[in-house]
This record gives sequence, structure tokens and C-alpha cells, in this order.
Amino acid sequence: MDDPYLWLEDVHGAKPLAWVKEQNAKALDVLKADPDYQKDYDSILAVLDATDRIPFGGLDHQYVFNFWQDAQHHKGIWRRTTIADYANPAPQWETILDIDKLAADEKENWVWKGADCTDDLSRCLISLSRGGGDAVVIREFDMATKSFVKEGFTLAEAKSNATWADDNTLLVGTDFGPGSQTTSGYPRIVKLWKRGTPITAAKTIYEGESKDVSVDPVVLHSKNQTLPMVQRAVSFFETEYFLVNADGTAAKAALPRSAVLQGLQAGRLIVLMREDWTPPGGMTIRKGSLIAAPVGDVAKPEVLYAPGPRDSVEQVSVGRDAVYAAIYENVVGQVRAFRFDGAKWNSSTLALPPNGSANIVSTNMHGPEAEFRFENFLTPTTLFADKGDDKPVAIKSLPPRFDASGLVSEQFEATSKDGTKIPYFVTRPKTLKGPTPTVLYGYGGFEISLTPSYSANFGRLWLTKGGIYVVANIRGGGEFGPGWHQAALKENRQKAYDDFQAVAADLVKRGLTTPKQLGIMGGSNGGLLVSANMVERPDLFGAVVCQVPLIDMIRYTHIGAGASWIGEYGDPADAKAHAYILKYSPYQNVKKGVKYPPVFFVTATSDDRVSPVHARKMAAKMEAQGHDVTFYENTDGGHAAAADHRQAAEMWALSFVYLKRKLGLGG
Repeated sequence: MDDPYLWLEDVHGAKPLAWVKEQNAKALDVLKADPDYQKDYDSILAVLDATDRIPFGGLDHQYVFNFWQDAQHHKGIWRRTTIADYANPAPQWETILDIDKLAADEKENWVWKGADCTDDLSRCLISLSRGGGDAVVIREFDMATKSFVKEGFTLAEAKSNATWADDNTLLVGTDFGPGSQTTSGYPRIVKLWKRGTPITAAKTIYEGESKDVSVDPVVLHSKNQTLPMVQRAVSFFETEYFLVNADGTAAKAALPRSAVLQGLQAGRLIVLMREDWTPPGGMTIRKGSLIAAPVGDVAKPEVLYAPGPRDSVEQVSVGRDAVYAAIYENVVGQVRAFRFDGAKWNSSTLALPPNGSANIVSTNMHGPEAEFRFENFLTPTTLFADKGDDKPVAIKSLPPRFDASGLVSEQFEATSKDGTKIPYFVTRPKTLKGPTPTVLYGYGGFEISLTPSYSANFGRLWLTKGGIYVVANIRGGGEFGPGWHQAALKENRQKAYDDFQAVAADLVKRGLTTPKQLGIMGGSNGGLLVSANMVERPDLFGAVVCQVPLIDMIRYTHIGAGASWIGEYGDPADAKAHAYILKYSPYQNVKKGVKYPPVFFVTATSDDRVSPVHARKMAAKMEAQGHDVTFYENTDGGHAAAADHRQAAEMWALSFVYLKRKLGLGG
């Protein structure tokens, strides 16, 4: 199709950035002039910078590692304390790397992207992004001297993945030059790189195909075993795994492509199944099951857990002594521990609070410890520590960030167009005098579940001001396992949108809100969700906040990392896929003369995953058609659209002021 806004796809071009600057000025002039903006900004920033936050971290040997940002450390500090001291109210933290100081010293806009350390914690690979995008610079860091290693391992800026095979050897996937990347922009080749040699001398271990999503190195650890591997993501939901032999060759593991590797325990690969699998001569293993497959013979798996129709394994983490799984029933969670006694697997359910989200924070591969968290919409997060006896004890709790005494949280079901029951959560004032301004939040893709969570943003800026907050568990997510996700894949994408519309209609039917008072919000795939719903059912919604979205689904494979999501949406280059995508793609279906709800697009220049291109083009097209459009593009932040707390506070304050103004909250 002829696209008059194609010029906005030049992400860093002078003309598009001038357009962005003009749009930003218009948006900020209005929204920041609202008397609630500064109050909301200050309120959220105070929460984000609060020193009484729970400093969640990763367990490793005798330490807890944590990355921390606050008013004094906008870019953040990487630090650690001992596991024993961490349980105290005020641990004594040891700063390892100050990103603010590093950025100032090197005059670079560094954003922390994580660390990967050797088995003895002597050296680490530090990943740093310029502005928060997915492309990173990787540099070797000495833990003893707390400095980068001169002449150490260094990778130039790219979408890279590197990990330690041993103290002097890396497994690396990066941009090795022309032809070394997939069409999605990720590594296609994994090499073995020895210390003291140039990257050009690294030995190729495995090469994938250009149409793959990515090829990445993985090194699994257990109590008595280190297992270097390569994983080839054939599509977003299909992966092949290869064991790296001592001679540097790679041997394919006999797992189906639907297998999702979780870790290594007791000589077994711990795996989640996206599809039914019948191993040779064995019984069929149901999709959604958690299994343990012996490394020497993966075709003889042991089933640790098989879910029911309304269950899902939301999270798995493998520690030194146990495999932990967060298992949800009707979107309410618990954590189970699976331990191998030498002959069989034993399971126990941990004593964590009911009626909310129970998740795994970290497990220790070098000790018995594990940490978990519990929260729901009205209960602040509590952190539990387990010494390895399956008896978690609460060690830290988040102070209440808003007054929940006048609020109630409930779960309802809506009936979608095809009769499927769609669960959703409503958090609202206990007493309502009639239909109320409401924000409906959704995602519906990539097998990602929306479980009960404690949100200071919604609590402070919406609920305590009298609004209603709704979370929809639509198909496309993972709330009821792989089948719930697969029900809205590719040609069935419309089912996710039908589900969302069914929840919206059910809210109106229950008298909780009206279409004019109903706002919708979503980001990334959720941005596609809300923009598609806006175009399909403009009569059903009063306002839209669309964050870092996909929108032009006919060109999405040519924008950012879009080619990697063909497994989710289908390939528009295929005639059949083009036909069904065209039916819902918001960019192609928005029309002049239709009364759409007002929409606020939020995106980021540095988002090299989805790219700001989608939001730019949709905003420009809708504005030209005469619709009510507001657009804001942050320069930093990557796909999160916020690189630090100040940027995050700005994004949320702008979003909630916008919704308040359009939906009439407090008015």
C-alpha cells in the first residue's frame, strides 16, 4: 500500500525527530499544565526512589546481588551483601559498580543491562546499553579490583549474548560481520572465544539460518555438572538445543522444538512443554507439563507436574538442591518444590499466603537458599527467604503505598464471542454511587500472564482518587497454559480482541462504568491490543493510552525486531497471513470520519525492539484524519520507555493525567 508516513520510519532522521519534538511540545504543554501532573509525578517518584523499597536481588554463593536506583543514583549502582546480612532490616551493602559515575567518567549515556559472572565470582561480563536499547556493549570486569579488565574480553555494541564456558573461555553470539545475524537482527552464529586471542580467531561452534530468530549460547550449572549448550530459536516458540562437546562440536538434544529449557538438576534437563509430546516408546506428555529429561537420554523424561485445564506453570527456577515452580490455578498462585532423592522426585507446596501471586525471586546454584514473593492488588509485596528446608519465612515487606482500606478486589468472568469464559480482576472502591471512570488493562500475547500485582501507580494515581482498575486475562496470554496462548495465535488473533471487548462490555453491563468512562491501556503487544480495539469498537471506549506499541502489522516484520515475532502473528509476506492480519491491523484500518476515542501514544526513540515507528505513523495518520491524538516520545529508555525513575515517573504521571482529563475522574 502507498504509505505517506513512511518517512517517519527513519528513527534518527532530522525530519522525523523535528516532528517528534513538535508533537512532544504540544503534549507536554497541555498535560504538564494540569495541576495534577506535578503532584502525580512527585508522588510516583517518591515511591520509586523510596529507601524502604524491597531490594530484590539474585542469590549467588554467599551473596545477594542487587541493582539499585534512587534519588542519589539515577542510573543506579550494582551492589552485594551477604545472605545472612540481607535478612536484616538495614543490610550493609558493598558497591561494586556505580553506573552514574561510570557514565560521567566515560561521557556515555550508559544504562545497566546486567552481569554474567564466572563460577567463582572472580570475573564478570557487564552489559551496558547506550540509552536503554537492546543493543549492548559487553566488557570484562574484575570483582577484586572493581574495575574493567584492560585487554580483557570486550564486545562492541550489538545485540549480543555471551557467557563463560570457563574462566578463560566465552561462548559468544554477536555481530561477527556481514551475514552473521538473522533477519530479526540477532546473532546467527555462536563461537568459542579463548582469552588472549582476537574475536576473529574464535572457533565457530554452531551456525543457524538467517530466517531463525536467534542462536545463543547457554551454560547450565548444577551441583556436580556444568553443561555448555547452544540454543537455536527457529521461531519465537520453537527452539532446538545442542550440547557442546569437549572438542567444540555441537550435538542436538532429542527434545521437540516445543520444549522450553529451564535448567539442570540431578543430571537432568528441566523442561516446560509447549506442546503434547510422545517420546519414542513412551506415554504422551501433555502440553504445559514440567518434566525432567536425563541429559544422557532425554527421550526418557520424568513428569514433575501436569496441569489441569485452568492451571499453568508460570515460572520455574532451578537451585542447587531443588526445582521450584510457581503454579497458578484460575490465576491465583502457589510455589512447589521438587527434590530428587536419588530414586524419585518428591513434591511439596510451600507455605506462602493464598489468594494472590506467589512467585520465585531467586534460587542459589551454589547453596540451598531460595527466595519468593507474594502480593495481590491490595496487599503490598512481601519477600520470603527459604534456607533450603521448604519453610519460607517473611524477611521484608513493602510498606503500603496507598490506603487500601476503602477498596475491594474481585474476580469475574465475561463470555467472549465464541462462548469462552474470560476471567478478569476488578479493584474498586467498596462503595460506588454509580458508573465510575475505569482503566482496563490488557496484554494477550506471547504466553505472558497478567497475575495479581501491587501497583503504586494505579493505587496512588487512580484507585484512591475514586477510579476502578481492571485487569483482563484474555487469550494469547499464558494464564491457563500454552493452550490459552495458542488459541489466539496468528489467524486466531481476533479472539484476543473479542475477549477484551467482552470484558469491556461486561463491565458496562454490571453497571461499573460506561463506554464514555472506560479507558484502556496496554504496552508493546498490549499497545497493539488497545489500538486494534480502539479501531474495531470505538463506541466501547472513552480514552486510550497506547504505550510502545506495534500498530502497522503489514510492515511489522521490517521494523525493529519484528521479524522475530512471525511465530506470534504470522508473516504478512504470505498471502494467507496478509489477509487475516489486514483485517485487524490498526494502521491500515483507521479511517477518516469515524469518531474514535481520544488516544495518547507513548514511545521511545531508543526502543530498538518494537521501535517508535509504529506509534509515530499511527499518530501522524490519525492527526491528519482529524482525530483527537496526543503523542509523546522519550529519547531514552528502550522498550521500557524509561531509563531511570524520573523518566518512569514522567511517563506514568502523563498517562494518568491524560486518563483523568478524558474520563472525568474527580470531575
